[in-house]
Amino acid sequence: MDTILGTLDACKPNNTNIGFPAGNGAVSTLQNTHSHHSAVPDATLGSHVARRLVEIGVGDVFSVPGDFNLTLLDHLIAEPGLTNIGCCNELNAGYAADGYARERGVGACVVTFTVGGLSVINAIAGAYSENLPVICIVGGPNTNDYGTNRILHHTIGLPDFSQELRCFQTVTCYQAVVNNLDDAHEQIDRAISTAMKESKPVYISISCNLPGISHPTFARDPIPFSLSPRLSNKRGLEVAVDAAAAFLNKAVKPVIVGGPKLRVSKACSEFVELVNASGYAMAVMPSAKGLVPEQHPHFIGTYWGAVGTAFCGEIVESADAYIFVGPIFNDYSSVGYSLLLKKEKAIIVQPDRVIIANCPAFGCVLMKDFLRELAKKIEKNTTAHENYKRIYVPDGFPLKNESNGPLRVNVLFQHIQKMLSGETAVIAETGDSWFNCQKLKLPEGCGYEFQMQYGSIGWSVGATLGYAQSVPKKRVIACIGDGSFQVTAQDVSTMIRCGQKTIIFLINNGGYTIEVEIHDGPYNVIKNWNYTGLVDAICNGEGKCWTAKVYCEEELIEAIEKAISEKKDCLCFIEVIVHKDDTSKELLEWGSRVSSANSRPPNSQ
Repeated sequence: MDTILGTLDACKPNNTNIGFPAGNGAVSTLQNTHSHHSAVPDATLGSHVARRLVEIGVGDVFSVPGDFNLTLLDHLIAEPGLTNIGCCNELNAGYAADGYARERGVGACVVTFTVGGLSVINAIAGAYSENLPVICIVGGPNTNDYGTNRILHHTIGLPDFSQELRCFQTVTCYQAVVNNLDDAHEQIDRAISTAMKESKPVYISISCNLPGISHPTFARDPIPFSLSPRLSNKRGLEVAVDAAAAFLNKAVKPVIVGGPKLRVSKACSEFVELVNASGYAMAVMPSAKGLVPEQHPHFIGTYWGAVGTAFCGEIVESADAYIFVGPIFNDYSSVGYSLLLKKEKAIIVQPDRVIIANCPAFGCVLMKDFLRELAKKIEKNTTAHENYKRIYVPDGFPLKNESNGPLRVNVLFQHIQKMLSGETAVIAETGDSWFNCQKLKLPEGCGYEFQMQYGSIGWSVGATLGYAQSVPKKRVIACIGDGSFQVTAQDVSTMIRCGQKTIIFLINNGGYTIEVEIHDGPYNVIKNWNYTGLVDAICNGEGKCWTAKVYCEEELIEAIEKAISEKKDCLCFIEVIVHKDDTSKELLEWGSRVSSANSRPPNSQ
């Protein structure tokens, strides 16, 4: 039987607006930066790069200094519209640019040649997998060193300097090596515009002796940066909409499921428009949580096969037609390829094409346009949602924790749920927090981010730094496991230095619990740290930081109360001690299915 899984390749995303994304499907137009130009003494390459970043919506760059990028950093910090956020290491600078881009629509990091570039590359690969435009700028060798057969420091000891570029070619959609002024303006603009159109990271290397040099192309008031809008093929759009409407209107109990590429296509409002017009039961894939309003009357939860919201999977998989909008199907989102979906029942809407059942794709059809036009031709059908209401049983509440007994994870998340509002955002680290945070019901306006496709343990510390920097009005609540925290803990220092007021819940269960549930071994046990003591030491009396260690529900309630009232203008770090085997039932189920997929024997030859 032909299933959807494995039959879909990733669609090339695109940017259809002259404006720029402002996170979660919104669009912001170019900022008018002429007010900044009078403060720029010379029209130099460095000042031009800084202005371009401000024009596309970047207000903060995350950097680690090195001798090849110091002059460039001087020019970036001279730009009034740009703040330099110095990070503790390049990996976290890249993760921060990733977190920043999720809310602002674009992020930027600046590192030094090779030793910095190869450190940041893991974060850039993650941004590529999540379709985030991150401008990765590297301070490169002096222009006079190219082609001279010299051996430079910070390289691997060969006179060929291209290793870093070749590594980045596989994880960025465009690479620019700026080592002469004649085409610098053109290369930088092409790199930035490609990042915005493709919604992917780009690599820009700028020779260390160029940022301070003037050139006529870097006029103080250059031609404003803009992107040409991409348009649907009008006839192709009509045919695709007619075919989709005919397919869905003859179905008995169709459903609609939102995927993560809704963000890339900036089509979240059009998605809701289609739900309103159709009356279908609406679900989201796990990596699309936070992109559509969960208060919508037809929202039935997260579709994640056997580990999704109760009753949601049954409704989706029993439907006779389903429309998936912007999905990514992989072994994690499909719970080890165990989703019960049939290709012949599906419409797949990608950023610039539509596939209906087993038919060829309709190309050059943009998601926003398709959803908007389909909403006009769809017939209302509430059957699936009515079926859901019949079988739905409200959530039971976890048993009350015994007085002063060990704190249970499901009780912890009951209290985190009460903290959420439109003024908060949730960052969920790879691990059991994926599953526990997925069950949180997000109030209107509450942000939500996690890195599902790449699943890099440690992502959340840098991402929390970047996300909180991009929306200072929101209080970020980060749920991080002890194993993940040990990978990237240093940049809590940068959060404190930036005056951020995030609340971090450090869930201490003594190891890499997500790996334990896939395949256990002694390598999943880690050395326990005094995490609150570590954060106190990082703070070192400078900046606003408060820590607490909690063992039971009473202590947790007290700590949360203090964090949201008395310590509301301060970074709060709450270490929660839980049993090493206290995991969500979803992680147990998911782990066993992913383990089964990982351990399939080789096909017989």
